[in-house]
Amino acid sequence: MKVIVSHDVDHITCFEHRKDLILPKFFLRNLIETFNGTIPFRELMLRSGLVFQNQWQHIAEVMEFDRQQCIPSTFFVGVNQGSKLAYSLKNAAYWIKRIHENGFDVGVHGIDYTTMDGVQKEFETFRQILPNVPFGIRMHYLRRNEDTLGFMEAAGYRFDTSIRVHEWPFKTGNLWEFPLHIMDGDMINQGKRYGSKSLVQVQDFTRNEIEKVHQKNIPYLTLLFHDRYFHSSFSLWKAWYEWAVSYCRENGFTFTNYLSAIHDLESGISN
Repeated sequence: MKVIVSHDVDHITCFEHRKDLILPKFFLRNLIETFNGTIPFRELMLRSGLVFQNQWQHIAEVMEFDRQQCIPSTFFVGVNQGSKLAYSLKNAAYWIKRIHENGFDVGVHGIDYTTMDGVQKEFETFRQILPNVPFGIRMHYLRRNEDTLGFMEAAGYRFDTSIRVHEWPFKTGNLWEFPLHIMDGDMINQGKRYGSKSLVQVQDFTRNEIEKVHQKNIPYLTLLFHDRYFHSSFSLWKAWYEWAVSYCRENGFTFTNYLSAIHDLESGISN
């Protein structure tokens, strides 16, 4: 089995959320998790410090880690605003170009999923920033309706990875769909509103989920880790990602990316 690693860029700065309730909710959640013993007081202070530093992304750090681990990961960056994604197009363009210049694939973290015009506009906006490069999309919060895949295909996206099921890749017209199998928040929170699991418990749960995919002989395991959590202020999340990478390698899985997987699937050499 091959592993496709991706990273969603949901936030870039903290101050981009000055007009919504993200920051108050963030502080409240951290206080609750500190009082219930989920995170130590040190992490509460580190998380609070990042807010005052206006630092809510760790894209460069993730790129460096993935490069060291020889992981050809894919980053998804938004070129629109909505549903708590609020960074500017200027900041998005900066990181899209920087990610590409560092040798990683980058695609759209989609917002509009209900109209053809909206999906097409995001596609064209991204293509103006990074022309002549094939790219895919993952919808923010994995939102979609019965028309979304058709809109994506018509817009010109090469692939989507927004459907969260343990299934094989499949095609809608010229669009490849790579279902999402393993997501950091699912593994760590396990359906709970607030964190309560130890690293060992999270690892055990993740092993079971990976085994479900493996048992179905699915050729590509897709794994999502949000760059924001690659920091000592989210030690459980960071440790989980580092462990997941090691676990996959120790079990003989190799790493690839979406575009390489498409090439292999269309050439009949995915296994």
